[in-house]
Order: sequence, then C-alpha cells, then structure tokens
Amino acid sequence: MLNSPLKLHPSVALRPEPFGALAYHYDNRRLIFLKHPSIVDVVKDLDQYPDLQSALCAHGIEERHWDAYDKAICSLIESDVVVPQ
Repeated sequence: MLNSPLKLHPSVALRPEPFGALAYHYDNRRLIFLKHPSIVDVVKDLDQYPDLQSALCAHGIEERHWDAYDKAICSLIESDVVVPQ
C-alpha cells in the first residue's frame, strides 16, 4: 500500500484519545481503536499526499517502521476506515 493514494473514509469520525483515537464508521457502525498518536496523524492527513509513503515521510516516520504502518493501514482498509482516493 506504500504507493497507493489513500484517504480517510468520508463516513468515519476520529475522536482523539490519550492512546491515539477512536474511529467510528457511521455507515457500518464499527468502532476501531487507533492505538498510537502517530498513526492517527498519518491517517488524518492521507488525502494530502500522493501515497502512503509520502505521508509517512512527511510525518517523519523512519523507513524501518514503514512495514508496521503499512500493516496497520491494510487493517484499516479491511475495516473500511481508509479507502482509495
């Protein structure tokens, strides 16, 4: 997914929490926990970048952590929290 243009689903609301955020999908009523503030920042800004890799770079995420972020984003795509642009 590193080279994919992505965005937060328009029916998803993020509520900040001390551990990261809660993502609530108004269409399917799913509640997803985003367990780290940095993944929240990346997800909120995905639509501002041409792809996930650019978003990670812009947020200062070290390349050695990209696989973990890629895995997290894939999970969010499966939950319909993140969708293609």
